[in-house]
Amino acid sequence: MIGRLNHVAIAVPDLAAAIATYRDTLGASVSAIVPQPEHGVDTVFVELPNTKIELLGALGEESPIARFLERNPDGGIHHLCYEVDDIVAARDRLKAAGARVLGSGEPRIGAHGKPVLFLHPKDFLGTLVELEQA
Repeated sequence: MIGRLNHVAIAVPDLAAAIATYRDTLGASVSAIVPQPEHGVDTVFVELPNTKIELLGALGEESPIARFLERNPDGGIHHLCYEVDDIVAARDRLKAAGARVLGSGEPRIGAHGKPVLFLHPKDFLGTLVELEQA
């Protein structure tokens, strides 16, 4: 059901410093900061030959990233994103298997302009999983 790894998301307390680390220290190609107010985050994508790294900064005090950073002040891996061919079929199959879909259960438009869903980390070995329509 899951396809390729689309990205690994890392929550960071200082987005500018994280950008500098990837761009200047590691020599990576880094996108501009894109605010995602509907998700409460600022996003930056680091392009790699085989996948992407998504750097997440909190956008406002109610951001899920702000809450994550309260528990993890240095930041850390926030979620893994896998591609699926049909996000609604994937959701229905996962729910039938007992997996919990976060939020309303309806796909929302994510940072790449495609439908996404998040799956409860307790159902996936302690890892928050994002599914993105391929």
